[in-house]
Amino acid sequence: MQSARLGELLLARGLVSERELADALAMQQMAGGLLGQLLIRIGAVSEIELLKLLSEQLSIPVLAAGEAPTAGQVGAFLAEIRSPLPWWIARQAVAWRVGEVAGAPIVCAAVNPYDPALADRLAQLGEPVQLRLATNAAVTGVLESLGHGTDPAAEAGAASETARLKELALETPVIDFVNGCFAEALSRRASDIHVEPFADHFAVRLRIDGQLLTVRTAPRSRFDAVCSRIKLLSGMDIGERRLPQDGRQSIRAAGQELDLRISSLPSVWGESLVLRLLGRSDRLPKLSELGVSEAQQAQLLALVDKPNGVVLVSGPTGSGKTTTIYRLLVHLNNGARKIVTVEDPVEFELPGVVQVQARSDIGLSFAAGLRSILRQDPDVIMIGEIRDQETARIAVQAALTGHLVISTIHTNSALAAAPRLLDLDVEPFLLADVLRGLVGQRLVRRLCPHCAAPSDADRVVAYEALRPRDAEVCGGANWREPVGCPQCAGTGYLGRLGLYEIALATPALEHDVRHRAAEEQLTRTARAGGFASLFEDGYAKARAGATSLGEVRRAVGGEVAPAAMAGA
Repeated sequence: MQSARLGELLLARGLVSERELADALAMQQMAGGLLGQLLIRIGAVSEIELLKLLSEQLSIPVLAAGEAPTAGQVGAFLAEIRSPLPWWIARQAVAWRVGEVAGAPIVCAAVNPYDPALADRLAQLGEPVQLRLATNAAVTGVLESLGHGTDPAAEAGAASETARLKELALETPVIDFVNGCFAEALSRRASDIHVEPFADHFAVRLRIDGQLLTVRTAPRSRFDAVCSRIKLLSGMDIGERRLPQDGRQSIRAAGQELDLRISSLPSVWGESLVLRLLGRSDRLPKLSELGVSEAQQAQLLALVDKPNGVVLVSGPTGSGKTTTIYRLLVHLNNGARKIVTVEDPVEFELPGVVQVQARSDIGLSFAAGLRSILRQDPDVIMIGEIRDQETARIAVQAALTGHLVISTIHTNSALAAAPRLLDLDVEPFLLADVLRGLVGQRLVRRLCPHCAAPSDADRVVAYEALRPRDAEVCGGANWREPVGCPQCAGTGYLGRLGLYEIALATPALEHDVRHRAAEEQLTRTARAGGFASLFEDGYAKARAGATSLGEVRRAVGGEVAPAAMAGA
């Protein structure tokens, strides 16, 4: 009856579809188990959403982050009541006293607080027990810290290595662990999941707003099973552990459609795995939401409204270059232009745009794709990255023949992109003829709107003294500092925004490019034409209260600030 009621609630809230509920109920009939856990296992709903609903249905609160027990508290209580650890592992539950004195309140956190065996054991204590709903990860993490962990290899017998790994990957605790990692990554807005093995344990780290945070650790004995599960999901060879591998797959996790890019790298203690999460979002952020000011928007749109030429967006991996370019392509996509892209991977599906997935394993490189694109009568060409001599030369030739080419390039600044192309043997006079503009980009963390505090008077004075000579700032100063709260997981930051520098190809800049001028000379020429550096843009955004000056310095490098403040 409880399962039926839970299913009705999930359907009513739109958290699962009728087909997903039917699949979970069919699994429950065949193999048993809790309906909610089965829905989590097939990726229909996130564990957090399920716990909120169960809490409402059962009138049992969810275990808060500040309530979570230590392994010492749980171990001490189990020793007090002389209860074996394996029994609690089987029940997916932990219990502890809140305090060290005898008679202190007892709390029990469980995945299923109404498990009959658990209810009987708690009743035998003869004391009131406060129940809490908890995630698999919260309970398992504490139990494993108490020394739990079996060696799966010893249990596999004489089965072949590949068959053993497949069996491990399909075990319920392993599936739950991996699904829990996906759910936590999605709930925390992580862009990547890192799974890293060490001598006696392995760690799961999430990259959130550009920073890595360790969220789980588990015994090394469980790593092979977890690694195999992830490789199985991505279509990788689970029997090959000596060579690096790459995999891609679309899955459903925590009620969301998710595209995964997975890379494995053999290390001393096992394979290091990195999973890039590419959510299938239906909405592309606007330029203003990315942190582009009105003046910068006008410059960017003017660049791509040119009928031909090359526009380059530079920055390190993960700096948001592709998102910026996608938004520019949406602006160009008015139905009158043929827009073709060659990317690795295609991160966002753009209606009305022909998008080509590069695949170097079958010979479809950026250069090969670009040559084919030119026979498709395009007006606008987007190249995921200019990384070699052949791609650079074809891109310039495409611009010379009347196409607008937009691409990314890995350089430390916008103006370093021109010397990079020259280093790739592009003729200076050709580059000067086709270059329309250079854009540099970085991402910084936004201050959390829930906890950021105004800077004190001394800091304000110090910050104002650092104002770059040519920086354009508007309005009054609103300097703020990161504090930390539950909404931002104590970091003081929530979300990210972009810092931009835009160099227009003025006649003076074209002259410098034609004569192979160094980056320093290109910078002086661009500044004479109104160019503002990344630090200057960051300073203005920090002064407006969007981020902190410390975060700006972290993103653009300490050496950038003095050069930016020196002016032309």
